[in-house]
Amino acid sequence: MIFTVTLNPAVDRELTVPSLEFDTVLRATDWRVDYGGKGFNVSRMLVSLGTNNTSLAFAGGRAGELLHDGLESLGIQTEFIWVEGETRTNVSIVAADNSHYVKANEPGPTIPVAVQEQMLARVKTLAQPGDWWVLAGSLPPGVSPAFYERLVNLIQGAGAFAILDSSGKALAQGCQAKPFLVKPNETEASQMTGLPVSTAAETGSAAQAIRNSGPANVVVSLGKAGAILADSQQSWVAKSPTIVERNPIGAGDSMTGGIVWGLSRGLSLTEAFRWGIASGAATASQPGTVVGTRNQVESLVSQIEIEPLSNP
Repeated sequence: MIFTVTLNPAVDRELTVPSLEFDTVLRATDWRVDYGGKGFNVSRMLVSLGTNNTSLAFAGGRAGELLHDGLESLGIQTEFIWVEGETRTNVSIVAADNSHYVKANEPGPTIPVAVQEQMLARVKTLAQPGDWWVLAGSLPPGVSPAFYERLVNLIQGAGAFAILDSSGKALAQGCQAKPFLVKPNETEASQMTGLPVSTAAETGSAAQAIRNSGPANVVVSLGKAGAILADSQQSWVAKSPTIVERNPIGAGDSMTGGIVWGLSRGLSLTEAFRWGIASGAATASQPGTVVGTRNQVESLVSQIEIEPLSNP
């Protein structure tokens, strides 16, 4: 079974405008609403790949109800912890030619300690040996940076596997619990280690430095350039396949979805990594925050070459 945890979910509203301009009124030519949050994005990619999964989240108000009903309509089972206040709404404004975008994220409601303990108790009840858990996204107001560390300890203490995709102190402290895999982007990897990431070799070194801080494996996403994988033996580089990019938002989460999909089916880490790269590229080729389809991912997998990277 695969679970995703989204502690700070959002309703994602996207407006399409002829072009991005400032200090003027922009008139949208199209709009869409999606069920946002990094863990939800992973869940949607898993459904697209044909795999059932369960999504846990803090949620509140009408926006929370919209997320709950929307995910259920996609076939994603939900285990929401309900809070007072309103789940946040994030707004993206995208140029019609997809050349530029602006995204503004609300902070989200403050989560009381008692409600945080409810989430921990729910995870403890659900976690079973051999399951896969993806913990993704920012922490909402009121939640300590140590919360992901506590979740990883609970999950892996039950014999399941934790994948962490966060940033800043939450990522750093989560690494101390030794999750199976963490997935920062190159900027986050540099901030975490203080190392440069201007070349693949430098990024591989940063990934190994993060791995030495606790995680068993590290994937550093490089956007359209692909990603770096660091395991206990080697660092690997994979280039993203050639696509017509339409909207990269959520592509990194789809990559995580592809990786955990492969791992849950018994693929090796490098092969799961290949499916992750293909999943991210497939999603980047879609409009809005639509995720790639299984057929699109399969068509891209064979194009991806994974090569060992020499570590300095």
